[in-house]
Amino acid sequence: MKKLRVGVIFGGRSSEHEVSVASAAAIFKYLDPDRYEAVPIRIEKTGQWKLGAPVPQALSAADVIRQQRTEALQTVEPSAIVAGTGVDVVFPVLHGPYGEDGTVQGLLELLNVPYVGAGVLGSAVGMDKAVMKMVFAARGLPVGPYLVVLRHEWAHDAAGIATRVAKELGYPVFVKPANLGSSVGISKAKSPDDLHAAMTLALDYDRKIVVEAAVPSAREIECSVLGNDEPEASVPGEIIPSREFYDYEAKYLDEGSRSVIPADLPAEKAAEIRRLAVEAFRAVDCAGMARVDFLMARDSGETFINEVNTIPGFTTISMYPQMWEASGLPYPKLLERLITLALERHADKQQLKTSI
Repeated sequence: MKKLRVGVIFGGRSSEHEVSVASAAAIFKYLDPDRYEAVPIRIEKTGQWKLGAPVPQALSAADVIRQQRTEALQTVEPSAIVAGTGVDVVFPVLHGPYGEDGTVQGLLELLNVPYVGAGVLGSAVGMDKAVMKMVFAARGLPVGPYLVVLRHEWAHDAAGIATRVAKELGYPVFVKPANLGSSVGISKAKSPDDLHAAMTLALDYDRKIVVEAAVPSAREIECSVLGNDEPEASVPGEIIPSREFYDYEAKYLDEGSRSVIPADLPAEKAAEIRRLAVEAFRAVDCAGMARVDFLMARDSGETFINEVNTIPGFTTISMYPQMWEASGLPYPKLLERLITLALERHADKQQLKTSI
């Protein structure tokens, strides 16, 4: 049987570059060599595309951060992923802006190449937390109280916005760049002074900021979704962060954070989480894969959808593959299923008319 050539695009221009490299390392490790030929395509932080990049070996973001290297590689135009390499399907493992937000997906659509994961719309909505929350609310899904603040609004009326935050949300709040993942640039503000520091940090990463009311004594519950037209949800898992909340350091650098899979939930609550995960997946027009994150009040059990990640982490400690493993789908079979879904979705789109 002819091997499928799988172009794995990793790295990227975002602040999640190192996480992407670690995710790619795990994909290269577990991609079945009898069925697939992996073609490494790395995007440098400068935006250059490099063909023939060495397969990354570091399986954790912490190791990647410590092992930063620059190789002299062939720089290629993005279109060379088709013209130059003849790949059959692309697996984008790019986290954050310029990869998870619909930009690379748009390029692959123009090139008419099958690719793993959500399309342009699903990727863009899934990246922008502010738009995502509006879509969830429109579908009647549970979303906690929040405000959206633009850079120019904060610059012109920081005091007024701080007053709104205190009045409409109350403290504590979480301050997040709207278009970023891996908890980069996120702070917990417990006072107006904290809010100013948190806004300054978040604005380093995005011009649009989401300020969210904190869920009391929140449990961080996650659920993996897999599929196209008939998505399925895995068993839920729970993150026990080593810090006050699951920030970048707690995710990738500290060793104290841990996951509990399956999460310790009553059967009816676990079923509700799985149902909401599928509904959130459909609401933003996802395809292939997504991880849906929830916040659950420890005392009342009230649950809110926090966000959808359309290219979830694939590192050795990432929740997405771990939750599918616990659901009976091991990592190599998960990769195989994702590639099959990409090919199925592409074949379905080829039936559309492009002329009248």
